[in-house]
Amino acid sequence: MNYHNPVIPGFYPDPSVCRVGEGFYLVNSSFEYFPGVPIWHSRDLIHWRQLGHVLTRRSQLELAGVRCSDGIYAPTLRYHQGFFYMITTLVSSGTYRNFWVIATDPAGPWSDPVWFDQSGIDPSLFFDEDGRVYFQSNRGMTFKMERAIYQSEVDLPSGRRLTEPVIIWRGSGGSYVEGPHIYRREGWYYLLTAEGGTSYGHMVAVARSRNIWGDFEACPHNPILSNRHAYENLHGTGHADLVQAADGTWWMVHLAFRKTVGDVHTLGRETCLTPVTWCGGWPIVNHTGTTAEAIEATTLPLHPWPEVDGRDDFDTPVLGMVWIQLRNPEMNNYSLTDRPGFLRLRGVATSLFDLASPTLVARRQQHFEFTAGTRLEFEPGTPQEEAGMALLMTNEHHYDFCVTSRAGQRVLQVRYHLELIWQTAVEIPLTSGPLDLKITGSREHYRFSFSQSGQDFREIARVNTRYLGTEVTGGYNGVVIALYATGHGGVCSKPADFDWFDYQPQGGSE
Repeated sequence: MNYHNPVIPGFYPDPSVCRVGEGFYLVNSSFEYFPGVPIWHSRDLIHWRQLGHVLTRRSQLELAGVRCSDGIYAPTLRYHQGFFYMITTLVSSGTYRNFWVIATDPAGPWSDPVWFDQSGIDPSLFFDEDGRVYFQSNRGMTFKMERAIYQSEVDLPSGRRLTEPVIIWRGSGGSYVEGPHIYRREGWYYLLTAEGGTSYGHMVAVARSRNIWGDFEACPHNPILSNRHAYENLHGTGHADLVQAADGTWWMVHLAFRKTVGDVHTLGRETCLTPVTWCGGWPIVNHTGTTAEAIEATTLPLHPWPEVDGRDDFDTPVLGMVWIQLRNPEMNNYSLTDRPGFLRLRGVATSLFDLASPTLVARRQQHFEFTAGTRLEFEPGTPQEEAGMALLMTNEHHYDFCVTSRAGQRVLQVRYHLELIWQTAVEIPLTSGPLDLKITGSREHYRFSFSQSGQDFREIARVNTRYLGTEVTGGYNGVVIALYATGHGGVCSKPADFDWFDYQPQGGSE
C-alpha cells in the first residue's frame, strides 16, 4: 500500500511521537508563535488530527521580545504511568532553558512548567525499567561545552538534577549532533540523533550500548537516514523519533522539506513518516536509508479523520486551533463576540515589523498551490492605519495586501518588505464598503486579487515566492497567511472586521 509524505504538510517541524494503546500522539516546534506546541492524534501514523496546543497560557510560555525562530525548540513527547510529558527548550535573549509540562489528557490542560537546570537544546526524557528517569540534551550546562549528547539523571516531580551532565556520545562524525532520543530494545539502549545541520546535509544516526551511560557504539551503516544524495523531492531529512506500533512494526517520524522553486523552500520543514525494520540489531530505514514522497509499505489499518474545512466563518466564541499568533497576544485587541459572525481586530501601535505581538491571526501555508481569501470591512482614518492579509516569514520578510489611506482616499496596496527593500507594487483607489481579498499561490508566484460590490475578481499584482524562502530569510519557520490590523505607532480609529476566511489547496496532491 502507498502513502504520501509529508503526513503533516507545512510548517510543522521537529516531530516527536509516542504510542498509548492503539493511538499515537505527536508534537512539533512552534518557535515564536502562540499558542505553543501543536499536538496531534493518529490511529495509523498517516492520518493526523490536531487536538490543540500544549502551551496555551502565558504562565507556561513567555514570548515577550523573542526573536524570529527563537522561542520553543524541538519538543519531545513521552507517556509514562498515566501521564504525558512534553519537554522542550525556551530560547530567549541568548538563554536556553529546558522545562517540561504534564497532562493526563493530551488535549489538555497541561501543567505549568517544571524547569530543569541542564542546558542545551532538543531535550528528551527516558524512563528506564528500574524506575529511574534520564534527561538528554545536545550540550551540558553551558553552550561553551563540547558539542555532544549530554545526559543526567532527574527527579521528575521536583525538576532536581540527581547527577552531573556527562557526555554519552559525540555523534557519528556529522556536524551539530543534536535531537537525542533513547529507546530500549532486546537489552540494548539505542541513542538516536540528528546531525549535519537542519538543511540539505541533515541526517539521522544511531548508536547503542548495554549501559545507559555508555560506551555507545556507532551503527556501522550510519547515517541510517539521509536524502543528501537521493534523487527525491524530500530534502533535509532529519530530527527523527522512533515508535513501535501495537502490531510490532517500527516507524520513524522525521522532518524534511520540499523545494518550492529552484533550491529555495518556503513551506518550512514538514512532518514525514518512514518505515523501519531491524537487521543484525540495527534499525534499517525504508530498506535504503532514504525516504520519499511516495512510500510503499504495509501500513497499519488506515483510520482517516473527517476532512477539516478550510473555511472559517468566525461564528464560534473562540478561534479554531488552526490559528496562531505572534508571541503573547493582547486579547483585548481581538473579539469574536463584539460583532457575532466576524473576527474583529483592533489595530494598535505594534506592526508586522516589530519583535512584539501585533494584532494578527495566522495559519500555516501547507500547499504550494492554494487560494486564501477573506472579506474585510475597514475604514482607515489616517495613512498609518491599515488592515488586510499578509504572507509572513519574519518581521523583515513579508508581503502585505492591505487597505489604508492616502491623501484622504481609501486605497488597496500590495507591498513587499525584504529587509531594507520596501516597495509598493501597486495601489488601487477604493470606494467604501466590504472588500474581498484573495491570494493565489503557485510554486513560482503569489497573485493578489480583489473584488468589490459583487464584481469579478481583478488581479492587480504578482510577486515571486522565492524571496520568502528560508534560503533568503534564514531561520526555521515556514510562510504563514495572516489577517492583521495595525496603527503603525498609534491606535486605529476603527476596528477591522473580517467576515470569513477561506483556505483551499489547488491542483491536487502535492
